[in-house]
Amino acid sequence: MSDITIRPMTADDGIAVLAIYQAGLDAGNASFEVTAPTWAVFDAGRLPEHRHVAVDPGGIVLGWVAVSAVSARQVYAGVVEHSVYVDPAAQGRGAGRALLDALITSTETAGIWTIQSGVFPENAASRALHRAAGFREVGIRERIGRHAGQGNRWRDVVFVERRSPHVS
Repeated sequence: MSDITIRPMTADDGIAVLAIYQAGLDAGNASFEVTAPTWAVFDAGRLPEHRHVAVDPGGIVLGWVAVSAVSARQVYAGVVEHSVYVDPAAQGRGAGRALLDALITSTETAGIWTIQSGVFPENAASRALHRAAGFREVGIRERIGRHAGQGNRWRDVVFVERRSPHVS
């Protein structure tokens, strides 16, 4: 992991970020989405202060993490939903954990008390990564959506969350 640097995501990272996103979608166990959005749509839907990329010494983007607000209601102002993706060629090098650690730091600094997401039960690597970063599996949302990229079949989602011990 010593050769990985985490830095804020910029628009200049857009092509690499969306390519990594698409690679995750193509693998079939990352999201209900089947096609990565345009940069404009991606950018508009994620909070700018909580977007990070992992880069190697040459500046190549290895992965990314970003969050979206879960609700416009003030009562949920401290709750975000996150996504974390690592280039398949870079998996197993610690980029995912470094990205989640950076996200936890930035969200806690901003007063966010809960980071949540949904993970397909079959995505054992993501589930293990989240457990290692302090997330807990809250439950399974059964048959929560149809996955067009998987023959329009119903999929379950494991709901994970991390409650900050520092933000109350």
